[in-house]
Amino acid sequence: MAFQFHKDKETYIKMQYDNAKNYVIPFIEKTIPIKEGMRVMEIGCAEGGVLKAFTDLGCFGLGVELQDSRVQIAKQVFEEEIKKGQVELLSKDIYEMDLDTEIKEKFDLIILKDVIEHIHDQDRILAYMREFLKPNGHIFFGFPPWQMPFGGHQQIAKSKLLSKFPYYHMLPLSIYKKVLKAAGEDQKCIDDLIEIKETGISIERFQKLVFKNNYSIPMKEFYLFNPIYKYKFNLKPRIQNSFIGSIPILRNFLTTCVYYLIKK
Repeated sequence: MAFQFHKDKETYIKMQYDNAKNYVIPFIEKTIPIKEGMRVMEIGCAEGGVLKAFTDLGCFGLGVELQDSRVQIAKQVFEEEIKKGQVELLSKDIYEMDLDTEIKEKFDLIILKDVIEHIHDQDRILAYMREFLKPNGHIFFGFPPWQMPFGGHQQIAKSKLLSKFPYYHMLPLSIYKKVLKAAGEDQKCIDDLIEIKETGISIERFQKLVFKNNYSIPMKEFYLFNPIYKYKFNLKPRIQNSFIGSIPILRNFLTTCVYYLIKK
């Protein structure tokens, strides 16, 4: 792997926390204030770095994560909050949650940070999340559009060249596989990258699904430089030029991250 931050969990959690505190929360608060006592659910919470930025403001947090190993780390992060009943963590598939027994009260806000591009049936998850929201509830999405330089998550490749080479994830599948094999990537990495190729989502597809499922979009921001790049690459976050952001054929290839707040 060319970028090692995923292996240093303490650094990774802090990076996610700082990004949420300095960029995600200020973005959301342009529309709704984050108040003490708000109920916040994060789908794909990993080790809990993002969710902790909300619970530190007095919110109740529910984190749902498929990988139990990551939930175990999150339990250490939230040890005191769990004791106080401020945080609950579940290791399970979101679709297997029982609304009657596991959700005592619906949520003001749901967070999906770098998650929607990993979900196979994105239409289904958008429809399903309505069941978890209060009548005036909101959902935050942050994700890299598929066509952006590293929309295929090729930074996880072990090859230094491939991990830093942009746009080749858009090659036809058969050629893409050959490139990965020729570079010596192992089968697990190839499978992971192929899966992202199947689930990656464009700006247009995301917005189409939002409107199809009867949500509105009170706030969105497009970034030329993803805010997380500040922590990964020491690049200052930069909002996408409004002119470029208005032209799909340009913004799709030159926008490294989008933030959306949608409303039920």
